[in-house]
Amino acid sequence: MKKLKIVSISSELDPFVKTGGLGDVARALPKSLHRLGHEVIVIIPLYTKVINIKKHNLKEIYPDVLINIDKKNSIKVSFWCGELMPGLPVYFVRCDKYFGKKKNIYVSSRENARFYLFSVAVLKLVSLLKFKADIIHCHDWFTGLIPYLKTTRFKDSQTLKNAATIFTIHNLTYQMGSNWWDVPVELRDKGKLALPDFKSASLAHINFAKRGIMYADAVNTVSETYAKEILKKNFGQDLHRILINRQHKLFGVVNGIDYYQYNPKTDKGLVKNYTVETIHRKIVNKRYLQKLYHLPILDRTPLICLTSRLVEQKGFDLVIEVLPILLSQDVQVIILGAGDKKYVQKLNKLAKAHADKLIVIPSHQEVLKRETLVYAGSDFFLLPSRFEPCGINQLISFRYGCVPIVRATGGLSDTVINFDPKTDKKTQGNGFNFQNYKTAELLVALTRALETYHHRQIWKDLIRRGMSASFSWDLPARKYLELYKKAKSFKQEQ
Repeated sequence: MKKLKIVSISSELDPFVKTGGLGDVARALPKSLHRLGHEVIVIIPLYTKVINIKKHNLKEIYPDVLINIDKKNSIKVSFWCGELMPGLPVYFVRCDKYFGKKKNIYVSSRENARFYLFSVAVLKLVSLLKFKADIIHCHDWFTGLIPYLKTTRFKDSQTLKNAATIFTIHNLTYQMGSNWWDVPVELRDKGKLALPDFKSASLAHINFAKRGIMYADAVNTVSETYAKEILKKNFGQDLHRILINRQHKLFGVVNGIDYYQYNPKTDKGLVKNYTVETIHRKIVNKRYLQKLYHLPILDRTPLICLTSRLVEQKGFDLVIEVLPILLSQDVQVIILGAGDKKYVQKLNKLAKAHADKLIVIPSHQEVLKRETLVYAGSDFFLLPSRFEPCGINQLISFRYGCVPIVRATGGLSDTVINFDPKTDKKTQGNGFNFQNYKTAELLVALTRALETYHHRQIWKDLIRRGMSASFSWDLPARKYLELYKKAKSFKQEQ
């Protein structure tokens, strides 16, 4: 494939700003594409209360640029530049009124207005840079207006005219700056009318994700299974009909993880580094983790970790139900995360009653050098999600020899192959999964996992299989290149 010029647009980007998996993907995919020889630029907002301008050596390149939001409203922004890696520039849209007031980057009452401004500014910046892109890759609802704006307001741009647009759905639940289901049916965005005035209250009803799906040249989700699931009413978040109509342009590409960043051989956050050949060293991290959180130091007691947001989607209703039964056995559990107060309160209550077995660590108060120490010190990773577009935590757990126990949905289904000792030689299982979102099925999966743990040779083989699997970004990046080729083809057919 010829060298492509690619614009990657996101609301967050590790290491500048990150709240979840989106920040990981927005960093790792452009870096992988760059390593494959393509010319990539990344654009995100400049959250001045969060991003350290001096630390990241950011430079202002275009001061006081007037952005015409619509016929009545204009706002001045400035554009800044930094670097993700040598030869891979990151551009920032700075407007302190909208992106510089709070440390929490997603709590504005005018979320749609913020990212409407950002979307217009992004296309203006690409034009100023004279970056004649082949691909404009838009990540999640924050960027959903960009395909629409490119085909309407910016349709005559000589810089943008040949670019094909990709809209990636990271989680279809989130479609706009508020909950889509809270918008009265009669006020919901049909996606075909012109955008309302920037200062109009009706702007809050515009569905960015819907417009991204409708106007992008190609749409994808972050796993193949999730791409199929969202065509159904139960998963489609009221957009399944539109997605069915666009099914020929809908694809799934499973995320990867950055194997340069997540590497137990070189990870400075670990007490003892190890590889698949020196897996016996992993126990040193387990002992340290147990000591750090005042758990009994027991080598042969299985240690289960949960590292995710404490929300309904991640299966915490099931977790709350099974924990009392699980904690009656010879196990230890570490939960690292923050989220809904109702789950936090119930988990803390259980932790007080089982102080020698259950530890709950608020992720924002984390004292560990790196979250990866939790994986390195644990035997199992648990994630019984009700739905999961992709998930990268199970991929990190594989990398660190921490065997996943998950519900078979979305990307979890695509990456975790159920271990069955009867069929193991054929299926090559690398973890444990269960099908239906039921407490009883989760308990069965946990029981199978804990029983396997005590068969030491089988257990070691299971760990090695997970660590030896490749979930780096190299293959997903190549799949995205094929998707870019399809998007350009779709654009030419119009």
